[in-house]
Order: sequence, then structure tokens, then C-alpha cells
Amino acid sequence: MVVPRLVIAAPASGSGKTTVATGLMAALRGRGLRVSPHKVGPDYIDPGYHALATGRPGRNLDPWLVGEERIVPLFLHGAAGCDIAVVEGVMGLFDGKGDTGFASTAHVARLLDAPVVLVVDAARQSTSVAAVVHGFATFDPRVRVAGVVLNRVGSDRHEELCRSALAQAGVPVLGALRRDDAVFAPSRHLGLVPAAERHTEAVAGVARLGELIARSCDLDALVRLARTAPPLPGRRWSPEATLDEVAGGAVVAGGGRPVVAVAGGAAFTFGYAEHVELLRAAGAEVVVFDPLRDEGLPEGVGGLVVGGGFPEVHAEELAGNVLLREQVAGFGGAIAAECGGLLYLCESLDGVPMCGRLAATAAMTPRLTLGYRDAVATRASLLTRAGEAYRGHEFHRTAVTSAGAPLFRWDGGGDGFGDGLLTASYLHLHWAGTPALAQRLVSSSRSPSLLR
Repeated sequence: MVVPRLVIAAPASGSGKTTVATGLMAALRGRGLRVSPHKVGPDYIDPGYHALATGRPGRNLDPWLVGEERIVPLFLHGAAGCDIAVVEGVMGLFDGKGDTGFASTAHVARLLDAPVVLVVDAARQSTSVAAVVHGFATFDPRVRVAGVVLNRVGSDRHEELCRSALAQAGVPVLGALRRDDAVFAPSRHLGLVPAAERHTEAVAGVARLGELIARSCDLDALVRLARTAPPLPGRRWSPEATLDEVAGGAVVAGGGRPVVAVAGGAAFTFGYAEHVELLRAAGAEVVVFDPLRDEGLPEGVGGLVVGGGFPEVHAEELAGNVLLREQVAGFGGAIAAECGGLLYLCESLDGVPMCGRLAATAAMTPRLTLGYRDAVATRASLLTRAGEAYRGHEFHRTAVTSAGAPLFRWDGGGDGFGDGLLTASYLHLHWAGTPALAQRLVSSSRSPSLLR
């Protein structure tokens, strides 16, 4: 399948990948192109801005979480019907899991056979940018660094010096962005503030990024470069076909489509688009509820998915929604919770009352816990089976205190709670890599008359 595509990478985090990638998506959409947005790695926040820029779900491409054999099918699934795809990288171009390079931007670029545009922060250097680009362009001959966008250029003379040096290095400059303090997104303890928490400002900010890229980059040259990507082999991913392979097709409980409610709103913004697609393919009717605003669970709900986000930022508001907290605490259906969802199910978060579904308390800490995990389930729960292996990701600055053995174990740690109707853990899982999880959740959901 032919999909014009670019990977936007950088020598290091903080170089301007998100600015260029999001702005490029918006600028191309402004030209009337249908743009497919993608993000390398487990990041949930950047895809929210990508969705604003393109009008399509932002999708992640993570070989660690889903397996490298699924990257092309998932990419083709997301890019179906689009004119061009833009893939934002993660960290530095060659930075992956540990020292292996696995799940790096370069790894995904190789799997997609896509040209790479390197975003280089040119502040405090000029000719030296050519040495940086030369090193990245020659480090791995399997990765095609085909162009450069200079970021934080200070003046016409500064830009001229950088362009001259890069011409000698043989890598074309496809854009140069001047320092612009008006173009930014606010950050906090886990990175950018999610777009859903600042929707009006985020929409305006993405529009400004699109204008910046449109006037600072050669969009025609970028599109031409994207079109040099060769056809990709294989079929695109399908949630229905995936479930047919692993579990024999859709499960319909109680003679109808069980209702699965997914937490959303400003406090719970973390989730992969494929999760909802898999739940629907497994036979569920999926509805969204907002724990900050809704005073009750959706009618007829038989299962809950409470993903990650920032309940610690909204703890007082969540605590104030007493009616919903009480409903969640007494809910007798299936509950799958990750990270922020785990915190919401605890008795308290930083001393503020939460749902109390779990005999545990949570609190903010100064320590960032971050990394991929090779986890094994110690026992059966709603989603897990004893001894099963899972690949996940942790990313939090909180800690949960409780008694009892953890549901998951991994090298150097473990956590989690589980029973026949519950799985709750800090571990972020991508269900496209373990599609049986969606099947198990739906088959365990019940109609209200059958709730225990």
C-alpha cells in the first residue's frame, strides 16, 4: 500500500519535534490534505495535539508494546484514506529501550521505510549543526535522514551560516524556525499539559503552529520527500480480524451489547484509540463518562475502563463528585484501571478521598518512575491469567501504599490489584499487542440485572 510519509526526529528531547510535527500536520491539513498523525512510543499527550491538528485520532507506534510485526499494519490502519502521514519520534533518533535501540524512532522509521526529517536546535551554534547532522545521517545507513528543519534560529545571518554548513554536508534544509516565545504549550510534572485540559487555548496554539510551519518550511519539498517512501507490504490492522484470530470473534453478553463506560474528561486523557475499537469489535457498546462532571455512571453499564491521566491535578474536584465516587465504589461489574485510574480507585489521593474501591492510599512523590516493563501476572484477575507475560510501560510520580501481593511482577518491582472483576495497576498496556484483554473485559461485563 502506498502511503506518503515522513518521520520527524531530533538529536535529543527538547529540540522541537512536537512543534514541527504538530505544526506540519496542521499546515498540511490547511492545504486540504488528509493527514494521518502518529507518535513513536507510549506517549499519550502529544497525540492529543496531533488530533487537534488533523481532525483524526492520534495513534501510537510502539514496537515494545505491540510487537514490531504489528507496526506496519497499525500504521496502515491509522492512515487509511489519508493523503499523507506524519510520524513524530520520541527522544533522540536512536534512543530506545536501554542500549538496544529497540522501539526507538530509528527502529520505527526502518520498519516503515520512511524518510526522516531531523529537527535540530540551532541555538548557540552555527557551522557545528553540520557536524551534528552528518553524525546522525551516517550513524546507521539503514535510516535515511533526508532533510533538516532548523529550530530556534536567531537571525538571517545565523540561518545563512547554518544553511551554508549543511549544504556542504549534503543534507537539504527544509525549514528554519525563528525563536518565537509566543508559540509554546505549558508543561508540568509529566510533560505538556494535555490538550483536553486547555481545549480553547490548545486549538488556538495548534493553529499558530500551523501558520509558523507554513511560513517557515518548504511544504512542497516536504510533501515531495514524503512521496519518495516506497509501498508498504502487508494488510492493515483490523480489530475484528484480530479478535477472530485470538478469541473466535465477538462476545455478546446477556442477549445484547454490553455497555462499557470509558472514563474521559480533563482528568482522564490517556488512552489508545485501538482500545475503544477493540471493545466495539468484541461486542460492546462504548460510552464515555467524565468523573469530574457526571454525577452517575451511564445507564445500563456493565464494565468500566478508567485509564491514565492526571487525577492528582483534579483531586479536589474528583472528591467533590461524591455521588459518582459512591457508585464506582459499589459497582459490581468489570473494572479495568491503569495508572491514574488506579489512583481514582484508591481510598485517598494526597489525603483527599477517592472512590475506595481498593484498600490502598496514594500520594505524590518527588520521584519519577519511568520505563518499559516485562511483567508477569502472579494470579488471575479480570484481564490477566496466572503466569501470562505482558509488555507495559510505567510513567508516574505517585506511589500507592497497600497490603498484599502485587498482581504483576517484573525485574526490580511489581504492583497491581486484581480479582475476577478487577484489574488495576500502574502498568500501561496496549491492547493491540494483547487483544484478548478487550475480549475478557467485554465477556465479563453484565447487564444491570446481573450485577453482583
